[in-house]
Amino acid sequence: MLADTPEPPYYAVIFTSLMRDDSAGYAAMANKMLTLAQDQPGFLGVESAREEIGITVSYWADLEAIRAWKRDIDHREAQRLGRERWYAAYRTRIARVERDYGFDH
Repeated sequence: MLADTPEPPYYAVIFTSLMRDDSAGYAAMANKMLTLAQDQPGFLGVESAREEIGITVSYWADLEAIRAWKRDIDHREAQRLGRERWYAAYRTRIARVERDYGFDH
């Protein structure tokens, strides 16, 4: 499902990752993080796909909302576990969305 975002400008956090072979517990943590993120002030939506490379794009109203989410205690624990257990590599990129267009059936 595509995120229903507002008129720009807003921000996108683009998280790309490569998984290690053992991903036990990852799906449960990812679902928990999605639920928690949805309750954060400034959260606008998320889109995610996983094949060889996982890509999750979350949308936020402003940079302060992104900083607050990064500091969330449960999110910090998920980040730690990701580095220690699940990710072989990852990148986080933050971008300001200036234009947003498309079509729906």
